[in-house]
Amino acid sequence: MIIIAGPASNGIAFRLSKILSAEYTRALTRLFPDGETYIKIEKELKGRTVVIVQSLYPPQDRHYIQLLLMIDVARDLGAKKVIAIVPYMAYARQDKRFTPGEAISIKMVLRGIERAGADYLITVDIHSEKSLREWLSIGYANLSAIPVLAEYFRGKLENPMVLAPDLGALDRAKRAGEVLECEYDFLEKFRDRVTGEVTVKPKQLDVKGRDVLIVDDIISTGGTVVLATRELLRLGARKVHVACTHPLFVGDSYEKVLSSGVESVIATDTIPSPASRVSVAPLIAEHVKAITKRI
Repeated sequence: MIIIAGPASNGIAFRLSKILSAEYTRALTRLFPDGETYIKIEKELKGRTVVIVQSLYPPQDRHYIQLLLMIDVARDLGAKKVIAIVPYMAYARQDKRFTPGEAISIKMVLRGIERAGADYLITVDIHSEKSLREWLSIGYANLSAIPVLAEYFRGKLENPMVLAPDLGALDRAKRAGEVLECEYDFLEKFRDRVTGEVTVKPKQLDVKGRDVLIVDDIISTGGTVVLATRELLRLGARKVHVACTHPLFVGDSYEKVLSSGVESVIATDTIPSPASRVSVAPLIAEHVKAITKRI
């Protein structure tokens, strides 16, 4: 087995190689003067299982093209199997046609990975696992980083409660709650149809004097987290902590989240950020060990 780090692997490929005691190399990449991408892999790949690690954080389009080129060249060089590890899968939120004429972006992103030559795809907390079931015919795994994020907080919270930002993320709150052995629930989000103003409330839960952990897959603009933190503190929460898998933090959103009164923001290394303190490499390594025995 050989682990190949794409330019957007954010150190995960190297950590993975250490855990698996596998050979490690980096794909050589540069940009031509016109902005096109150049990729070269300077290793013998014939007959080998090749693991390519490339996250799709911004600039998403460039990182996606790099991923496709790496998969394709691995195939051209005779790789026996190609496992694509995409810790953060871009375009996953555009998983259906919300209004007529829209592209279902994740469909083509996933199909491109398959058609480039990947035999297996590993993602971490993709926005909707349904996309993988619908659009892939190769093997795949969507791993959850929520338990390892929750483990980070074990023993650090007083009388904890875990909250999801909405009903759709309740399963993530449940997983974290099981690790921390505490209550979990979801926040209710309301939008005024006239003004468009969004408000967030923790239902009828009593958070007074408790440490609350908000968990989610992605923090992009941080708007919901800011509203939720302020409301929870207003209701008497002792401290509010935030954990997410993918810390996009568009613009100055990280500073906005911190200024809301949140005690801490913890994220994984699927995307580089000031909050990325938990690595998904051990989680991925465990799965790679299992699948290389059968694919």
